[in-house]
This record gives sequence, C-alpha cells and structure tokens, in this order.
Amino acid sequence: MTNILEVRNLVKHFDHIDAVNNLSFTVRQGICLGLLGPNGAGKTTTIEMIEGITVPTSGEIFYKGKPRTRDFAQEAGIQFQQTALMDYLTVTETLELFASFYHKVMPLQDLISLCDLEEYLEQRATTLSGGQRQRLLLALALINDPAIIFLDEPTTGLDPQSRRNFWELIQCIKSQGKTIVLTTHYMDEAQLLCDELLIIDKGRIIAEGSPNELLAHYFSHNRVSLDQEAFTLDRKQFGDNLIEGNGKVTLLTDSVESTINLLIQHHIDITSISIGKPNLEDLFIKLTGHQLRE
Repeated sequence: MTNILEVRNLVKHFDHIDAVNNLSFTVRQGICLGLLGPNGAGKTTTIEMIEGITVPTSGEIFYKGKPRTRDFAQEAGIQFQQTALMDYLTVTETLELFASFYHKVMPLQDLISLCDLEEYLEQRATTLSGGQRQRLLLALALINDPAIIFLDEPTTGLDPQSRRNFWELIQCIKSQGKTIVLTTHYMDEAQLLCDELLIIDKGRIIAEGSPNELLAHYFSHNRVSLDQEAFTLDRKQFGDNLIEGNGKVTLLTDSVESTINLLIQHHIDITSISIGKPNLEDLFIKLTGHQLRE
C-alpha cells in the first residue's frame, strides 16, 4: 500500500513555545490514522500545518510523493472542530454553496444519501441538532470527493447514539478507500476506527502503531480496577504496574487471583472491582500521565 502523505521534520514555534517539535510520519493510502494526545500536545497544530492553514516554522509535507501544492486544497476534505454556518441558508443551499468552491464535486444526491440528510434539506442549517449538524459538516468535508479527509474531534459533544451513528458513517466512507486522519478524545472511537495511531505529547511522537500492536507492546498483563477512594495501599510499591485516573486505580498483574487476595487481606472494599485486558485509555495514561479529556 502506497503512502498518500508524508511529513518530515515538522516544527512549529509560537513565541517561546515549541508546539510541534520535529514530527515525522507517513500515512498509508486507504487507512484511518488517529492522532491522540493531551490538550496542548500539538495535534490540531500538526493537522492545520498539513492542511495548509498554518505555516510551519520548518519541515516538509509531501502529498502523493510530491511536495504539497495549492492543488492540495481541491483534493482534501476538512471537518474542523468549529465551523460557522450561514444563518439563513437551508441544508440544500449550504451544500450548493460549498459545491461552488470546487472544480470537482460529488453528486449532491449521493452525498445527501450517504450522510442521511434527506429529512433536513429544507431546514436551516443553524437549527440542526448536534448529530445532524455533524453529518452536514462531514458532507461539506466530502463535497469535493476528497482523497484524504481530516476530522478534528468530530464527535465531541455528541450523545452516545449520535456518536455511534457517526462512527458507522465514517466506516462507510473508509470502506470506499478514502484516507482519514482523525483526532479524537474518545478511546473507544480510536480503537474502533483507527488502523494506526500516533500518540503525541509536548509536540513529539511518543508511540506509534496499530491499537493492538501498541497494547501488546506495552502490556502483557491483565487489569484489575477499583474505585480510587477504596484503594488505601501505598501506591509506590506497585511502580509502573499501577495506573491512576478517571476516578479509578488499575493494577496490571500476571495473576488476577493473587491480586484480589492481596486486596482482601488488606481489607480493601472490592465491590467496585472490574477485571479485563488493558485498553487504550490505560495505554494513554501510562505514556503521558494524563487522562484524555474533552
């Protein structure tokens, strides 16, 4: 599979802040690449430099094996974190307006069907619900039938059902062979949608690989979790095998039975206990020391 995008030694300085510090990575055609990182890690700045919105301090960006040119804007689709829609335009009028910006456009009826917008065509775009609005914004990102699509936290603020509907839509788009670059605050979203992940902290890549590869590399244990307030043991004795965050203490262990026995021997309330394999949230906290929050 060929690389559709290559980033070499990308740097962005803001005053005395190194927002992006020498990032290099490739994106294979037809995959979904996820960018994960704490707030302020440099994810959005990285994407904006690739999109051409922000000028890099230094570094190179290649699209389809050649230096990116102005034509890139005609072949890329972008769904921003925040997009202002015209107050008095209907969904149909909004689609027609954005279609006028491009040389090549997807047939609007196909786009309307793909993004399930049939019921809202005569409704003003600014009156749509959260989930309906995100489907319209995705349609606008797809209107030029792009080869590569950038989605910057597209499901933030949506209710669980709307998120799942949006995931199905993204999977459908991905099945058409399009390349997706996604930033997200949701670990379940990254696990489901992303073929490869870049975990970024303080402007640097600290881990990369498929979700399963990363979990296999960093964890060979089971996880035993319980409420933070119930855990009264000295945390230092567990070293790197203890992860704390989101109101939970998680112990990584080769023997679930011995860990539970240890908790019982020290009279720790285990009514909140849960047992399973480490997940991306555990990995993220382990690597960055942060929870991934909106």
